[in-house]
Amino acid sequence: MLETRVPEEAPLGSERGYRRYHILTRPAPERFPIPPRFRVRVKKHRLVALVFKELLEYRGNLKVALSRPCVYGVFGGPLGGLTPREHLCVGCLRCCVQYPEVVQIQPNPLRKRLGDSYLRPEYVDTLLYEARTGRVPVRGAGWRGAFGGEGWDSMWTDMSEIVRPTRDGIHGREFISTQVDLGEKPGFLRFDARGEPTGPLPRVVSLPLPFLFDAPPPTAPPPLLEVLSEAARRLGTLAILPLPVCLEWGLQGSWVVPVVSEADWGEMERMRWRPQLVELEGWHPGRYAELRRRLEGSVVAVRVPMHADLSAMVQAGVRVFHLCADYHGTSGGRFAAGLLRETHARLVQAGLREEVSLLGSGGVVMAEHVPKAILCGLDAVALDTALWVALQARFEGECRSRREARVEFPSLEPSWGVQRLLNLANSWRDQLLEVLGAMGLREVRRLRGELGRAMFQEELEHEAFADIEGYAG
Repeated sequence: MLETRVPEEAPLGSERGYRRYHILTRPAPERFPIPPRFRVRVKKHRLVALVFKELLEYRGNLKVALSRPCVYGVFGGPLGGLTPREHLCVGCLRCCVQYPEVVQIQPNPLRKRLGDSYLRPEYVDTLLYEARTGRVPVRGAGWRGAFGGEGWDSMWTDMSEIVRPTRDGIHGREFISTQVDLGEKPGFLRFDARGEPTGPLPRVVSLPLPFLFDAPPPTAPPPLLEVLSEAARRLGTLAILPLPVCLEWGLQGSWVVPVVSEADWGEMERMRWRPQLVELEGWHPGRYAELRRRLEGSVVAVRVPMHADLSAMVQAGVRVFHLCADYHGTSGGRFAAGLLRETHARLVQAGLREEVSLLGSGGVVMAEHVPKAILCGLDAVALDTALWVALQARFEGECRSRREARVEFPSLEPSWGVQRLLNLANSWRDQLLEVLGAMGLREVRRLRGELGRAMFQEELEHEAFADIEGYAG
């Protein structure tokens, strides 16, 4: 199977014929210094006293007296421990154990501005590495965190290599498709006596990646909007932006998804392009019908909270939904995983799941969250806060609500920002390929709602401990 590399300026679909999907990655180092993970507190007078003591103890052997107790080079600068190089500290605490009266290692409080209580510092480190290199983060020491927790951490993917054959898509030896289809897919087609279709026809937007870029906060600077639009164009995916923003900054193209709200309805007259996908903010039956009439060739989605009941909208003919949770992955007081499973199950029971496309956003901040969200029932995921971290944004307090989130974006250079998002997308796609390969799946569409390849901590604990007296699960 041949792979042809398309110049980075060419949008997906600009060439005729088959080509294997490829993301062009390049190193994109951070443009602004990152606060180190730890603060190295050295009591300088005690350090000097220690050096003199060891000079006497080792009879003037200066090499031994000035030896550094850090294999990572924290004290390897010209002045040693008097000016520790904090960016090299990994928190092994060897220096604290060996010289507790001289050195103390403390977490750096400045790191908290890189995220919040949900987007933890270890997530930030991983995202920055992925955006910088475009590679899959690998730690030789293995996973150092907990094996359970809340949110997505309470869900595990079943990747048994014993009971099913594995695939090898990340190295190019076997093709695994990451293409998804969003749109209206009738359960069956109707034809008249002449063989002409008489009923609704499929109307689908195909994307090479199962993730899109969601709309940023209202306070986002114009360069960020340009970065999201251009990165979506280069990746062949979509960037979701409010309609007034699209019109004000001239962001037009098939890869831009305008969000139309009731307050912005008058702006529709100024649209001069036909998007592949358009979103209606909230459920307004009249506006939905009018939007379909105005944009006859576009797929129309309805953007609603993730905990909303879709029954009335499905009966009214809506077939594409954007289910929105807050940035911490909650909606209506519940986490996204449970809500998505329930929505998916209701559509399956109604016999409509194959006709409906579900797009979701909120709480997806790591590469592993994408396959987990698809396992719970989504067709594709819209990304938000993970993109901002990749662009070195600073969070002011808790970033939970889109309208109230306070995020400070640095001075963005568009070409640098676009490359950072390309790198992040490539890393996340490779990790998705690893998951699909280990599960024996040859396309991501087969992963949707495949709960047989997922395990949930709450269910497993109940199964194991329900009969034990005192269990309160």
